[in-house]
Amino acid sequence: MLLASVLALLAASCENGPARSGRPPLSDAVKLDQVGYLPARPKLAIVTAAQATGAFSVRRSADDTEALRGTLSPPVSDPDTGETVRIADFSVLREAGSYYIDVGGVGASHEFDVSPTVYSRLFYLAMRAFYGQRCGTAVDLAPTFSGYSHPACHVAGAANPDATMHASSGGSGAVEGSQGWHDAGDYGKYVVNSGITTGELIWTYEAFADRVGAVRLDIPESGNPVPDILDEIRWNLDWMLKMQDRDGGVFAKLTSEGFGGFVMPQVDNGGPRYVIGTGSPPYKSSCATGDFAAVMAAASRVFRPFDPEFSRLTLMAAERAWRWLSQHPNVVFRNCCGIQTGEYGDGNCADERLWAAAELFRTTGEAEYNGYFVANHAASRAALLGGDAPGWPQVGILALVTYYFSGQPSADEAVRSQIRADTVAAAEAIVARTAANPYRVSLRSTDYNWGSNGAAANYGVLLALAHAMQPRAAYLDTAADNLHYLLGRNSFGLSWVTQVGDRPFRNPHHRPSGADTNAEPWPGLLSGGPNRYGGDPVIDSMPATPPARRYRDDQASYASNEIAINWNAPLVFLVASLLPEGGR
Repeated sequence: MLLASVLALLAASCENGPARSGRPPLSDAVKLDQVGYLPARPKLAIVTAAQATGAFSVRRSADDTEALRGTLSPPVSDPDTGETVRIADFSVLREAGSYYIDVGGVGASHEFDVSPTVYSRLFYLAMRAFYGQRCGTAVDLAPTFSGYSHPACHVAGAANPDATMHASSGGSGAVEGSQGWHDAGDYGKYVVNSGITTGELIWTYEAFADRVGAVRLDIPESGNPVPDILDEIRWNLDWMLKMQDRDGGVFAKLTSEGFGGFVMPQVDNGGPRYVIGTGSPPYKSSCATGDFAAVMAAASRVFRPFDPEFSRLTLMAAERAWRWLSQHPNVVFRNCCGIQTGEYGDGNCADERLWAAAELFRTTGEAEYNGYFVANHAASRAALLGGDAPGWPQVGILALVTYYFSGQPSADEAVRSQIRADTVAAAEAIVARTAANPYRVSLRSTDYNWGSNGAAANYGVLLALAHAMQPRAAYLDTAADNLHYLLGRNSFGLSWVTQVGDRPFRNPHHRPSGADTNAEPWPGLLSGGPNRYGGDPVIDSMPATPPARRYRDDQASYASNEIAINWNAPLVFLVASLLPEGGR
């Protein structure tokens, strides 16, 4: 009994105490980016312990020697967390290496690195996470993550083939609906959410091909002549193409009527899977069709050098979708007929149509798309100037930026100048409010909604795009601030990316992570994050808290701890914007 007690004390010391006799105990009151920082960019940590003396030092992990010392900022109250915070600014540290912070009266931080390539592994994991979400094929993350695998799911001949036409679709019979990515913690596939997801991943390649084009993702296609990021994107494009009807319209989703339990995808028990429509003619969704047209037009550009025939196919699909959308501009999708899976309901499809016009113009230069965009773009300026982040219900910001970067000689220069001015004004406002936020994050109190972490990443996307329009260090510094928030510099001191950092969240609402036998969740997945509005029994049963505290690392909290492809995509873009130029 005595020996067991001694062993337990030693184990606790290893987990929470010093790594060696000279290091103070670990304190989660010292919150920082657990991956690390780029040498030339600002480096801040947040301290929330009232007993802090005011002094801190940065020490080398290898031998505990002091790299620099400093003084904490005066305390500031943060209404979004209810905490009083102080800042440790160690931006002058530029020497590459591994470090931790020792805060007087408090303790040590988690370790972090300083390096030009500090986010390379994060990019690999966040992008490779899409491979882990593949539907209709066997998946195996070995050798990097042995044991993270499953046989082919949702294939013909299995219990739940993809798929048959639902009564709401106006059709009948079996269809071949394989491929694509499982959308989130469930096994459904949704065109609207695939739209912004796939679009932002295509943009990642277009904007940063020199950084990400050569990255090997260790997917089945690795080693072929196509960049791995495009091979992964194509897996979802191939499914999206199957959701287009003969008349050009696009069905909203492919799911079962209800959600299945926490089982592996090959034994999904949600019931038969269907292509689901609106329940009345014309059965397809205008928002889904607009997203589809935008993504296929963008895909045509990036695949042209590698697969001209696929490029031609996607452009034809985009043009057919545009023609349908011109005839049916606002057919709104709502769940009907006993369907209970994700709705992705959007009452206004004008922004999706605008994005389709912008991407088609960028790809083709044709006057029809240019004319439509110029005549209709003003309605999307409000979201941009209002300081919003892009999201699946609001893709008008993506449309504006697409048009600006179109490179077409017939583009309206006055419109482009206005978009540039609006984007820069939005970026300046985001920079200012982030600098004023005690945690140095761009989120406003009202942004702590479903998927607030995805919003933080999308603010980073918008700032990186503003930097591409008008280079300014503050834009990328602020984009990095949002990444620091996601990787541990937040009220919970958690890295919100699975298996990244010393203290990542561990219980995502994600069926493979909950159903397999691995001790840790599937890697590279971004949590939805704090949700002030609740929406699940876990969050709704919490006592009243400030908005940034409404989160639980609990598998049952789908309102705050689900994962989703549309949150991982802006994370991928944001990380790519901070990778060293020229790739690895």
